[in-house]
Amino acid sequence: MADTLKQRPGPMRLIDATQYRLPLAAKLSILHRASGIVMFLLLPFIIWMFDTSVSSEVSYETFTSIFTIGYGPLPGVLVKLVVLGLIWSYLHHFCAGVRHLWMDATHSVSKEQGHSSAVISFAVSLLLTVALGAKLFGLF
Repeated sequence: MADTLKQRPGPMRLIDATQYRLPLAAKLSILHRASGIVMFLLLPFIIWMFDTSVSSEVSYETFTSIFTIGYGPLPGVLVKLVVLGLIWSYLHHFCAGVRHLWMDATHSVSKEQGHSSAVISFAVSLLLTVALGAKLFGLF
């Protein structure tokens, strides 16, 4: 009788978690949540950027100079990298959110459809991030 019963694997330890490979759709879902957290945490920075850019012409000049000169001890490149992270966060969250809404509306829950829509979401968000990042860093 004991031979026919399968042994349970036991408790999973944290070190064992590195052996498992998540599907691409799961990675997209985790990054969707992480990007939402990043946007929430950077909300004061977003509000400050908006307020500074629309208050007056002088404050707009100050706002644009922060991207070249920097702000206090922070160099301008670091400010641009933070803004680039915010751009990625927004675009990824938007594309993944549209994917989730589309899957909910069409009831497409197969593994193949989940994988292909995850690839499309990653590709679109990364391509848009690269394009806006190139504009942010002055490549065109």
